[in-house]
Amino acid sequence: MEFAYIPSPSQGVLHLGPIPLRGYAFCIIIGVFVAVWLGNKRWIARGGLPGTTADIAVWAVPFGLVGGRLYHVITDYELYFSEGRDWVDAFKIWEGGLGIWGAIALGAVGAWIGCRRRGIPLPAWADALAPGIVFAQAIGRWGNWFNQELYGKETDLPWALKITSSTDGRVPGLYHPTFLYESLWCVGVGFLVIWADRRFKLGHGRAFALYVAAYCVGRFWIEYLRVDEAHHVLGMRLNNWTAIVVFLLAVVYLVLSARMRPGREEVVEPAAVASGEGDSEGDAVDLDKAEPADTESAESADAEAPESDEDAEPSESKESAADEAESAKKS
Repeated sequence: MEFAYIPSPSQGVLHLGPIPLRGYAFCIIIGVFVAVWLGNKRWIARGGLPGTTADIAVWAVPFGLVGGRLYHVITDYELYFSEGRDWVDAFKIWEGGLGIWGAIALGAVGAWIGCRRRGIPLPAWADALAPGIVFAQAIGRWGNWFNQELYGKETDLPWALKITSSTDGRVPGLYHPTFLYESLWCVGVGFLVIWADRRFKLGHGRAFALYVAAYCVGRFWIEYLRVDEAHHVLGMRLNNWTAIVVFLLAVVYLVLSARMRPGREEVVEPAAVASGEGDSEGDAVDLDKAEPADTESAESADAEAPESDEDAEPSESKESAADEAESAKKS
């Protein structure tokens, strides 16, 4: 008997007159908004200018969407280019199908262009955006729930996902809600990065590398639960191999970066420093160092200051008395 399960929506799209409102698209849009909002707050806290994050996101987001779609189409080409399939469906991004690996890779290219135009180091901007990106992934995974896709193996757990659609080879039943597992994992990774960044003052791209490494760990075991069609290499799903390679690259970067460039950037946006709006840690240190010099200057100024009129009155009185005495003797 089915005592408890997570129901799937009866449909993933609502029609507002002739306008279709797709749950998958809404999840992506909300995720992007959260990433930019949180990234902006973190960027300002690091000493950047308000609005810089959104300006760079104008480049990063479109590149990321294209990269995510390209990765999905290339790795699942049979869904669009095999016999009986319509290749035009490869452009229907609203129907689902974004590969996070391609989204991050090509999104980084767009971010690099945006950062270069603003004279900003890409690693510092990536550190500020890292938690927001992974929170956006957590929200975006709910798009798979709307589309009844990317679920796991059959299960009778009380949090099983009930699939009701039978299109594209689906078999109705109860399955592991891998979309939910990955969503929760991403939330945990986001808070991990925020904590580690505050605790260890991560800089030069290390907060972003931590996000990538931690996400890959979760993606590896979640990928094992999925039952959708996928390419296999040496008996393992392609995305598992991708997670292993990306994890190793992230760890290597963490180690080498910590050795070669320890600490955190003092200035992340030169324009903010020039305008006087920057609030970097380096500025705070310089102000603290300047306090003793200011105190010494004040003391020396006090020492060189002339005596007041009141202090001069006794001496003037003595001189007047001496003059009167001298006149009395002469008379």
